[in-house]
Amino acid sequence: MMRIFQGGSGPPIIVIPGVQGRWEWIRPALARLQTRCTTISYSLCGDLRAGRRYDASKGFDSYLEQLDEVFAQARLERAAVCGISYGGFIALRYAATRPERVSALVIASSPSPGWAPSSIQSAYIASPWRTTPKFVATAPLRIWPEIRTAFETPRERIAFLARHGLRVAAAPMIPALMAARIVEQQAIDFAPDCARVQAPTLIVTGEAPLDQIVPVESTRRYLTMIRGAKHALIERTGHLGLVTRPEAFAATVCEFIQNEKPTTS
Repeated sequence: MMRIFQGGSGPPIIVIPGVQGRWEWIRPALARLQTRCTTISYSLCGDLRAGRRYDASKGFDSYLEQLDEVFAQARLERAAVCGISYGGFIALRYAATRPERVSALVIASSPSPGWAPSSIQSAYIASPWRTTPKFVATAPLRIWPEIRTAFETPRERIAFLARHGLRVAAAPMIPALMAARIVEQQAIDFAPDCARVQAPTLIVTGEAPLDQIVPVESTRRYLTMIRGAKHALIERTGHLGLVTRPEAFAATVCEFIQNEKPTTS
């Protein structure tokens, strides 16, 4: 059986983690979400402690079948689905192919169809294990502008980095698996999925200058690709708003899924 996070009460929401694949990295957001909603999350198949292997013969469908299993294990017939960064692709295709199961779709800081990795990201993808030490060592520098903006004092900033570092260390990523996910995603055209989405959709971003991982303009493209999609900006955040300002993230997402009505074809 898969190991899933589940807590809280209220409207159900399933949160799909980013390319690192671990739900533990987004624990602050899950803790805040569960004060307002029944909140479920899990680690992507193939990752440590996921409880489910990635099936290369099924490719990206492995993630959809895993989400089917999450619904079953959580005893849900229908729920809001929230994809974080890379997880947005999984949420998008799930909403497109299983509309009867998705009451609302939330895509947070996710690249849109047509996105391509930057030259720096491509170098990591080409040699994931060799470049991991540099990737880890430079991570604080990449996110520092966002941390400096999200927190008012040096003490708060350092405390956040320490807490987040401990979460990451306790739930290690698999660099080669992360790289393989991006390579697979680059070979798939997700644009047709956008046209098939029937669920009310919320696109969540941080501020453009602060997201050093996924360009905000790429995420905002979903607004023109998914009929009726709405946008929410989490101020003073970039790519990490769900962990730097989890209360604001949870309030935005839960208010949307509680108030939106299904769109009609």
